[in-house]
Amino acid sequence: MYELGAAALIQRLAYALAIGLLIGLERGWDARAEQEGERTAGVRTHGLAALLGGVWGAVALEFWHDAGVVALGLSFLLFGAAMAVFRYRETEHDKTFGATSVVAMMLAYALGALAVVGNEVAAAAGAVATTILLAAKGLLHEWVQKLTWEELRSGLVLLVMSFILLPVLPNRAIDRWGAVNPHELWLMTVLIAAVSFSGYVAVKIVGYRRGIAVAGMAGGLASSTATTAAMARLAAENPKDVGVLAAGALFANAIMGPRVLAILSVVNPAFGLRLAAPLIGVGVVYLLAGGFLMWRGAASGEREGNPVAGANPLDLPAVLKFGALLAAVMVLSKILTTFAGSSGAYALALVSGVADVDAISLSMARHGEQEVGWTAAAFTVLLAVLSNTLSKVAMAWAMGGTAMGLRLLFASILALGAGVGALVLIPTPQGL
Repeated sequence: MYELGAAALIQRLAYALAIGLLIGLERGWDARAEQEGERTAGVRTHGLAALLGGVWGAVALEFWHDAGVVALGLSFLLFGAAMAVFRYRETEHDKTFGATSVVAMMLAYALGALAVVGNEVAAAAGAVATTILLAAKGLLHEWVQKLTWEELRSGLVLLVMSFILLPVLPNRAIDRWGAVNPHELWLMTVLIAAVSFSGYVAVKIVGYRRGIAVAGMAGGLASSTATTAAMARLAAENPKDVGVLAAGALFANAIMGPRVLAILSVVNPAFGLRLAAPLIGVGVVYLLAGGFLMWRGAASGEREGNPVAGANPLDLPAVLKFGALLAAVMVLSKILTTFAGSSGAYALALVSGVADVDAISLSMARHGEQEVGWTAAAFTVLLAVLSNTLSKVAMAWAMGGTAMGLRLLFASILALGAGVGALVLIPTPQGL
């Protein structure tokens, strides 16, 4: 028989009560405008429900080998049935529909029981997740209303390919150079798509009425190159706003460094930590330069409309194209680093960085340290950032004019200088 001491049992029951009070706090706050006696269940009711679940969990433990588990299951069914009847009568009275209140009560009861018979920390985490979901009702409903069929379809296809196809892909190199691992390749492709989609969702929720700064930062999560091009196009059409629009482009580039760092940290945390200082340095300088230009151009006011309207980054063809690009860069990187060492990696970074930074960065994170050493791998990533930055400056100059190009060029020189300085001057973390 599994026994708990009095102190341990009281502690677990306290966990159960706290779980119910947490869920009940959100439920009570949501119904705070209703009069006493009109609320379905608030702080006290949810607290008592979770405590009741904990008590029945304690009873089940006492008779664990004598149908205690069956008794706990039956108590949960009876509690759920009672709550369902109560909710049915309430919906009949109010002429409304909804099962959230019943589910929340049953979760409070179940999590209270889990806190006693299982892991109390896991039960507390479940209560926090439940409370967050309940509190996010308005945000989730707004997001669903804004979701288009194309976005839903692309997301579902990507989920299917990730959770059904990914587990069956071979987790080994399939080419003669040992560069292409289908499992790792698709995992990194999904990672890039997920990071880009976070920026896309942010734009959909926040919108562009909050200003060019928000548009630039959110667009930088999806594509700093596309955002820079969009700002340059607007600068050509609105020359008097070139300062503010250049700031938007700089904000997008400020996101690029931390974005690459986040991806590298997931694939290779040690390598990401070594590049943290230069990538953050680049981002901070771009952010300060954008803030300065925004401050100077604040008189132009907030712009209406949608200055950076992009395609859905989870569009399947776009995801597959990136996967193909990543595979090609990995193969070329492996061949060049094998036969030409660090000079081959540098050449590839300068060429591939014109179009994309993520592919060569992920390639270096995966096998760059073993092939050319971490210092050369780090400089390879920075060279890709340099190449990508110069290509965006040239594009902004050509599309937005000299004023746009000069602003981006000056800020980029400062940002890249800060990145190189951080790489050289800031020591490598010990133990790496």
